[in-house]
Amino acid sequence: MTHLLRYIGQRLYTTWATFWFAAPFLVTYPLQWALSRRPAGQPYLRRLNKAWSHFFIAMWGVPVETVRAAETVPPGQPCLYLANHSSLIDIPLLFRTLPGGPNVLGKSSLAKIPLWGPIFGRTYITVDRNSAVSRGRSMVRARQELAAGRSVIIFPEGQISSQPGQQLEPFKEGAFQLAIAAGVPIVPITMPLNHHFLPDVGGLRVRWARLAIIVHAPISTTGLTAADAPALQQRVYDIIASGLRPEAGGVPGPGSWRRPAPAPAAPETSAPVRQREPAG
Repeated sequence: MTHLLRYIGQRLYTTWATFWFAAPFLVTYPLQWALSRRPAGQPYLRRLNKAWSHFFIAMWGVPVETVRAAETVPPGQPCLYLANHSSLIDIPLLFRTLPGGPNVLGKSSLAKIPLWGPIFGRTYITVDRNSAVSRGRSMVRARQELAAGRSVIIFPEGQISSQPGQQLEPFKEGAFQLAIAAGVPIVPITMPLNHHFLPDVGGLRVRWARLAIIVHAPISTTGLTAADAPALQQRVYDIIASGLRPEAGGVPGPGSWRRPAPAPAAPETSAPVRQREPAG
């Protein structure tokens, strides 16, 4: 009975979370579509998406632990936010937490999602990780955003980690070359718990769980050259990894109303009988 009640609770909470994510989008869809059609409207759309993220995360009723370093980027200074990637909720949590309306570099498949995808593709930066041409274009677009005074979010792992919350994937060097070339500071960000709420498991699996985001102190790139990119990459990697909580690793399993089958008992092994050696 306990397993059945837990399963029903999970299904009800998934429905609740999905409703409060989708309903505000559908209500504001005409406005979002119109703003996305004009470059002048896109900064307002990014701020609208920030408000949307604030709203639905609040309606989900999950506690959010936010830790900010004492040192921050001065107001009006564009920067490159580099965050670990562990969950489908990462982008909304970043929108909710970071100041202003930063742009974000996301995978091109996001632009193919019905209704929301075309808006995302017109407003944010998309990249096909398997295409060198697409990667190059995305870096050019990101540099244009930084030059225009808008901050950009990049996931330097390039994908959701295969061991979310426990280990980072190797970082791509492009983001660090970009920060040096644009002369903007890097702000490392760690999100150690998001994979518990909405893991990337190939389907919708929502679990009520605490979220956390750590905004580390900015790192200046002033005076650095392209030759300094590998050392900068390692420094940022170590900072982001320092905020992970390996004990909180692993994703929640699929829900089921059935009681889990007991694990098969290990076969008993009797102690070997020691034979008495003949005297003599």
